[in-house]
Amino acid sequence: MPATEKAGARPGSHASPLLAEADRLMTVCNSCRYCEGLCAVFPAMEMRRAFPDGDLNYLANLCHSCGACYVDCQFSPPHEFDVNVPRVLAQVRDDSYAAYAWPRALAPMFARNGLVVSIVAALSVAAFILGFVAWHDPRVLFGTHTGSGAFYLLMPHNAMALLFGAAFLYAIVALAMGVRAFWRDIGDPVRLAPGAWWQAMRDAASLRYLDGGGIGCYNHDERPNDRRAFYHHLTFYGFAFCFASTCVATLYHYLLAREAPYPWWDLPVVLGTLGGVGLIFGPLGLLIAKLRRDPVMVDARATGMEMAFIVMLFLTSLTGLALLLLRATPAMPLLLALHLGVVFALFITMPYGKFVHGIYRFAALLHYAKEHRAFMSKD
Repeated sequence: MPATEKAGARPGSHASPLLAEADRLMTVCNSCRYCEGLCAVFPAMEMRRAFPDGDLNYLANLCHSCGACYVDCQFSPPHEFDVNVPRVLAQVRDDSYAAYAWPRALAPMFARNGLVVSIVAALSVAAFILGFVAWHDPRVLFGTHTGSGAFYLLMPHNAMALLFGAAFLYAIVALAMGVRAFWRDIGDPVRLAPGAWWQAMRDAASLRYLDGGGIGCYNHDERPNDRRAFYHHLTFYGFAFCFASTCVATLYHYLLAREAPYPWWDLPVVLGTLGGVGLIFGPLGLLIAKLRRDPVMVDARATGMEMAFIVMLFLTSLTGLALLLLRATPAMPLLLALHLGVVFALFITMPYGKFVHGIYRFAALLHYAKEHRAFMSKD
């Protein structure tokens, strides 16, 4: 396979010792090429002779951390070459989130993400509870409310839509600006490439590269399995169903003049329930897998960030399902405040936590699909 070298790249010149170490590992791996069939990282690596920072960040975000290359590598510790691709690329990947964060002033939130998310969540929940107490008669706050529009007795729909719409819009803008910086750094020209988009969406939706080349993911021992992929699917599609539920409910409100809460059998509730179940069992499975994962392959610095994101997804689902089950009881107002507070905290911390890994990974998959197609067309 012929290699390409980015113009102006200076081998050995890197922004951090960690990126220099990643360069060393990729140079060793590029000489060996034993792992080229395991995932997309190694074919992408083989297209390069030099590894500037942008390319290293790209390869790190392309890595799904299945662990297969560590188990298969003849140069992994205790060999003197000390080749540990999963851990080093995980460290580079986690550093890249802060490197591309927007605005730059908020980049330090990644370093103490667990603490930041905990504080933001606590303040958000407290603000909604205090807001409900301050603006409502106690009979409303501790009463039983049923039927269409019951939720909006606690918080008007327009105020809710404005607050959460602004938080979500900010998250989208911050994520888009970060990906824009990442895209520029990896040197990808902007073009439509519908075939590459379709391939990247398929690879992301199926977690194609979380299978160790077809045998499964290594987690806590040398017996691969598909559990991490299964829990990732539950989490991702659970989130997707919850998002779809919100979109359908929005259409109901503005197009059909139907106000929440909806009956158990209605589409927003069905979608939200399916998503909620996925966001209960998916994050729980990922949490167990994370606690059992072989520490030699992980970035220990990112434990707080990863745990915070898993817990936030779990709490979003837990409070949402509890609100659904108890919405016709006096517990509904407090549960609504809890659920809104958790969701608001999730929204505003999205661009500065583990959520971004899915966005950058998709961008890396898209870049790989484009450059792989370009390479194949030259043959």
